[in-house]
Amino acid sequence: MDDLTPRNRIGVLGGTFNPVHTGHLILAQDAFEHFELSKVLFMPCAYPPHKTDRDLLSAGHRVAMLESAIEGDLRFQVSREEIDRDGVSYTIDTARSLTSQYPESEIVFIIGSDSLLELHLWKAIGELLELCRFATLTRPGADYEELMKADLRLPREWGDRIRSQVRVGHTVNISSSDIRYRVAEGMSIRYLVHPAVEMYIAEHSLYRR
Repeated sequence: MDDLTPRNRIGVLGGTFNPVHTGHLILAQDAFEHFELSKVLFMPCAYPPHKTDRDLLSAGHRVAMLESAIEGDLRFQVSREEIDRDGVSYTIDTARSLTSQYPESEIVFIIGSDSLLELHLWKAIGELLELCRFATLTRPGADYEELMKADLRLPREWGDRIRSQVRVGHTVNISSSDIRYRVAEGMSIRYLVHPAVEMYIAEHSLYRR
């Protein structure tokens, strides 16, 4: 497959979004612009395969916060693909489903540089690389040259193609775990999350001890 060309290109940003924060929104915007996407699907997972989160909220709460955070932004959309599938979320299952739903579109999974280095461990990675693209965003100041030379433990053809789709995004040092901690400690989360998300967390008494 050739490099990305202007066409109907759907970005997919997966995660627990527990809760969605400003960093997620800026990441999606960076990806939208850098990779000329037609839209970005925020894809909350039911159960993440590579980590356990004792504070994971119900899907209903996480989806509601996502929808409130992106309301009115026509570039972004929430997908219940993995939530409705239930069970552990594997990217290969999502890729198979999306390529079936959008046969005329190019599916582009948005990842960070940490995920890029672990890509060889993902389930059915060979099939996954055949079905979709991976667009990587790294932070300013990160060792870009070292990342470009890193052994991705993938066939050279795939490694070269993936490296060609690495871009530098904005630095946003915000984490969902820190937001949960701040709420539990009675600290402010203003500016760390969208105002509608801040209001939702307060109204539903989420993340409190």
